[in-house]
Amino acid sequence: MTEPITLYGLPHSLYTGKVRSYFRKQGIDYREVAPTEGRFAEHVVPQIGRVIIPVIELDDGTIVQDTVDIIDHFEGAGVRWSAYPEGAAQRAVAHLFELYSVAVLTRHAMHYRWSYLEKQENFLRDAFGLGGDPERTETTMRRMHSYLPMLGVTEETIPAIEESYLALLANLERHFARFPYLLGNRPSIGDYSLLGPLFAHLGRDPVPLGIMQDRSPKTFRWVERMNAPDLDLVGYDHGNSDFLPDDEIPATLLPLLDQMAAELLPGLTDGLSVLRDHVGKGHAIPGEPVTDKPHRRIIGQVETTFRGASYVGGVQPYVFFLWQRLRDASVGDANVLRLFEEHSLAPLLQRDLPIRVERSRNIEIWGERN
Repeated sequence: MTEPITLYGLPHSLYTGKVRSYFRKQGIDYREVAPTEGRFAEHVVPQIGRVIIPVIELDDGTIVQDTVDIIDHFEGAGVRWSAYPEGAAQRAVAHLFELYSVAVLTRHAMHYRWSYLEKQENFLRDAFGLGGDPERTETTMRRMHSYLPMLGVTEETIPAIEESYLALLANLERHFARFPYLLGNRPSIGDYSLLGPLFAHLGRDPVPLGIMQDRSPKTFRWVERMNAPDLDLVGYDHGNSDFLPDDEIPATLLPLLDQMAAELLPGLTDGLSVLRDHVGKGHAIPGEPVTDKPHRRIIGQVETTFRGASYVGGVQPYVFFLWQRLRDASVGDANVLRLFEEHSLAPLLQRDLPIRVERSRNIEIWGERN
C-alpha cells in the first residue's frame, strides 16, 4: 500500500479548504499536517522557495504547490468525478467562478475576517495559535491584517463589499434551492474555487458565518455538502452524478454572471493596463519569475473601483494566470461568446493579454508574449 498524500494546510486557510474538499470528494487518501511541523520548514520550503499553503507531498517525495496544479495533477491521473465539464459553456462558467473567487472574493474573505476582529478575536486567536507560539501568532495575524489595503479593503470600499456579499448570498440561495452544485449534480472547478472563501473565512468565522446562516441557509448547506466525502444529494431528487446535459447553464446562475461581470471587469481592466506597461518597459522576461522574490505577489499598484467605490490595490500576476485559463478554455467558441456577450462578460474573451503567465517549479513565471 502507498502512503497517504501529505497535505500541508490549516483549517482556517482559504486555499487549503479548496484542496481538502477535492480530496474528500474524490476519495483521495491524505493526511493534513500543519505547516508548523518541522518537515515543512526543513524539506518543503526549500523546494518551493516561500512559506505558503496548501502544499502536497506525494508518496515519492514530489512536492506540488497551488490549488490549480494540485487539482490538475489528480485530474490528469483520473478521478471519479472530474471537476471539468466537457461542454464549452459550462467549462467557461466554471473557470469564471475560479477567477472571480480569487480576484474578488478574497477581498470579502479578508474584510470579514479582519475588519470584525473585535467581534471574533477569540475564535481567530485560537485558529492562528496552532503550535502554541504566542509571538508567531501575533506576527502572523498582524501580517494578514496588513494585506487589506492591497486587496482593496478600505473605509470607502467596505460598504460595497458588504453589499456585494449580501447580493452573492441572495443569488446563490436562489440557485441552490434548485441545484446541489453550480452546474448540476457534481462539483466543478467553479464549486471548489468558490468554496475557498465561502468556507474557510465566510463559512467559519463567526460574523460572516452568522450572516450566511441567517440570510442564505441553502448556501450554508452547500458549504456542508462541499465538505462531505460523497456528493451528498440529500433533498435533490436527480438520480445521477453528472453535470447538466447539453452544456446547459441553469437560468438561476444568470444573475450571478451579471454580478461577476460588474465586480470583475473594472479591476481586471485597470490591472491589465499595469501589466501592459510592465511588459512594455521590458520588466517581464519570458521564462523568468514574475517577481524578484517568490513570496512577493504583486508587480505594482493600480487605481480602480469596486462597485463604484475607488481604491488603490495590488496587481497580481496570478490573476492573469486564472484569466488566461478562462480564455484558453473559451476563445473561439461561439456559444461561449454569445453567453458572455449577453451578460457583459465578453471583454474577458476579447481583450488581449500582452504576455502569458505560466506555472513552473511551483511559482509563476512569464510565458510567451502575445
